[in-house]
Amino acid sequence: MSSTPKSNRAAQFVIWGVALVVVALAIHAIRVYTRERVVVHTAQVSYQDLIKTSSTNGKVEPLDDYQAHAQVAGQVQDIYVDVGDKVKAGQLLLKMDDADALARLASANTALRAAELAASDINQGGSQDERNSYAADESRAKLQRHEDAASLASLEQLQQKGAASPAEIAAARARLQLDDNTLHTIEMHSTQRYGAADRARAQAQLADARAAVAAAQRGYASADIHTPIAGTVYYLPVSEYDYANTGEDLVYVADLKRLRITAYFDEPEVGNLAAGQPVSIKWEAKPGIVWHGHISQAPTTIITYGTRNVGECFIDVDDADGVLQPNANVTVTVTITQHLHVLSLPREAVRFENTQPYVFRIVNNKLVRTPVQVGVINLTRAEITGGLGEGDVVAISATTNRDLSDGLEITPAR
Repeated sequence: MSSTPKSNRAAQFVIWGVALVVVALAIHAIRVYTRERVVVHTAQVSYQDLIKTSSTNGKVEPLDDYQAHAQVAGQVQDIYVDVGDKVKAGQLLLKMDDADALARLASANTALRAAELAASDINQGGSQDERNSYAADESRAKLQRHEDAASLASLEQLQQKGAASPAEIAAARARLQLDDNTLHTIEMHSTQRYGAADRARAQAQLADARAAVAAAQRGYASADIHTPIAGTVYYLPVSEYDYANTGEDLVYVADLKRLRITAYFDEPEVGNLAAGQPVSIKWEAKPGIVWHGHISQAPTTIITYGTRNVGECFIDVDDADGVLQPNANVTVTVTITQHLHVLSLPREAVRFENTQPYVFRIVNNKLVRTPVQVGVINLTRAEITGGLGEGDVVAISATTNRDLSDGLEITPAR
């Protein structure tokens, strides 16, 4: 039986359809096997020591510090030490010219004696001369009253005999009353001449005079500057014959092996600080040298320091050797956490979604989104406590601006 034109056309359509499917599959296969894969930077999970630190600037201060200032204005007469000298407690450092101080002390003592005498006179009712005068006046007044009283008694007897008139009796009684008034006035002057206000004023003047003497004594004593502590002379801004005004610096002494650093940490770091944490200390003036210390007092409150909100932290220097100087500006680095021999990877390999960490693990040149648990994270690395094992390889970033995603086929960068 022969084929018809209609059946031939159907066969041709089938052949063409199959051919098109084959061509489409071939094109897809070529695209699959020839398309460019995303090149990514990778990292391997490995065991390392992981340390988290926090750094800031601080200022060095001596724990034992003696700062001598001029108690009164005067000239520097003698200097017995130089910067860097080791001194013992009680040692004479310098001497000020004490002529002015001695004159001030003499003047203050004179004023004190005058105030003491004035207070004594008030307490006793007057000066010695005044008290002697009152006593003499009182004696005369009593004698006069005694005479007038006797005269009145005689007149009263005569009146009974009719030999004295009532006018004479009245005059005698008036004289006796006048004598009593005079005695009362003398007594008031001798015992109540000064009131409470007078006594209070005298006591205040006495206290002021005593304070002035004490200040003058300190000024005179400070003419010889002795150090109360043993240590090193680290500041001596004056020379012999310099004139120093009241309050000006003369000499500083400190124990340079007992130093403390005051450091200010920004508020987000304060919660990580605790007493006892180790600290490394560097001073730009001595590059290559590292001192060590520990936090002696962690911040207890937040304060405003310039434009920053900070916590004030105190750090004791454990190995101060006399090289680190007071008032030096240093860099302090606190070791907040230290985990030894832990699984870790570069910090930038860890991503977060709603605070949940994950990584892109590489399996057969494909990215597999893998949740992980993290521990300590410092500036460069993150501790992995779950989700990955040693030797696992993860993607960090693409070499281009391509975003990484789950299932993305990649080529590790060399």
